[in-house]
Amino acid sequence: MAIRFGTSGWRSIIADDFTYENVRLVVKSICVYLNETSGENRQTVIIGHDSRFMGENFAEVASQILKNNGFRVLLCRTPTPTPTISNAIRIEKAAGGINFTASHNPPEYQGIKFSTADGAPALPEITKKIEDFIARNSPTENASGGIIEDYDARPDYLDDLKTKIRFDLIAQAKGNYAFDALWGTGRGYLDKILLDHNLEVETIHDWRDVTFGGRSPEPSEDHLDELRGVVLSKKLTLGLATDGDADRFGIIDANGKFITPNELVALLSDYLAESRGWKEGVARSVATSHLIDRVAENRGLKLYETPVGFKYIGELINEDKIILGGEESAGLSIKGHYPEKDGILACLLAAEAVAVRGKSLTEQLQELYKRVEKLESGKIGVKLTDEIAHSLHEKLLQEPADIGGRKIEKINRLDGVKFIFADQSWMLLRPSGTEPLVRIYAESENIEDLEVLLEQGRRYLLG
Repeated sequence: MAIRFGTSGWRSIIADDFTYENVRLVVKSICVYLNETSGENRQTVIIGHDSRFMGENFAEVASQILKNNGFRVLLCRTPTPTPTISNAIRIEKAAGGINFTASHNPPEYQGIKFSTADGAPALPEITKKIEDFIARNSPTENASGGIIEDYDARPDYLDDLKTKIRFDLIAQAKGNYAFDALWGTGRGYLDKILLDHNLEVETIHDWRDVTFGGRSPEPSEDHLDELRGVVLSKKLTLGLATDGDADRFGIIDANGKFITPNELVALLSDYLAESRGWKEGVARSVATSHLIDRVAENRGLKLYETPVGFKYIGELINEDKIILGGEESAGLSIKGHYPEKDGILACLLAAEAVAVRGKSLTEQLQELYKRVEKLESGKIGVKLTDEIAHSLHEKLLQEPADIGGRKIEKINRLDGVKFIFADQSWMLLRPSGTEPLVRIYAESENIEDLEVLLEQGRRYLLG
């Protein structure tokens, strides 16, 4: 079995490919990489895990391997969000960090996210080196001086959030909130910081359940019915949610509307440009709505388009080129924050925008659409069968003049293949980096045409 890092680390099914043997192999290979880059000066590594089955066991195994290679290991004993690990790497000036998490994947999955010394997800050139070490089963050296220390990354992370969110203005607005932790690592983080500022918060699913209620811990619309019910029945300001490792967000507005990630990324780009006066650009992945492009043009900001994978947006954060970067898969970070997506930050920014503007997110979106016009976006997944996998590469290399009679104006191969049509609607076909699927994304001016586009994409892929 070849171990491959996808868009956000290595993920696999527990007891199938995600075994102690393979975890040891991956961590030893990370040690080889760190030894090469740190030389004789052994450095600190942060180790964490989410609330998945066996997370603490795998974290302990990884810690022992790093200790045996001479590293100082700061081991988070309680479930810890991925963005919190990112902050800890920076605070401790660590060589890197490992979080055992499969993010929003189903409960039978586990995973490893490896972050580098800047707190960012490891770039492809780094994970490729680690994969090569794995393939060669490279031995690691033994070194003295290693140590494992218990570590609580939460206080520094919450303190850092206080420097980036205007809690005084949120508190003045006296909103009330519900938080769905989805049994993940956001519990004790997002709810705590709101409670610390004397805000009313009702938290649901805030205990550990390694099955995540029998489904993926993903804050998507179809997983937030209970949160919506709480918001509507108690007439709350917002419903907030985070995924398994709290790097993704889900938002329910006061009227029960699910605010899509595409909508929130666009809305918060507009809000930050207005409230902070920031003039840098905004970034989105190739799969994310062009509504962000319209906001950028309206605000006079440069637009950056990246491949899918937050590591590419993280580079722009590190280079201080953008005020906000986001993905349709509910990843977001901002200027001055970490080069890692942060669902807790996104939820707090949504609360701040409502408090400062004195309008619901739905009302803010309607005002935004008056300035830049609305777009409808969506996606579907097609299972990657052996037959599709065999023909996929050739299919993605084709250059059709039209699809379903719709003339193609431009083909973008930044990541997958993106067809931009003459009417500025578009369609993207891209293999998932985390699941055995081919994703089909599309966007158009109205919902009816969007549905047609998605079906045309499905037929094109299978044809």
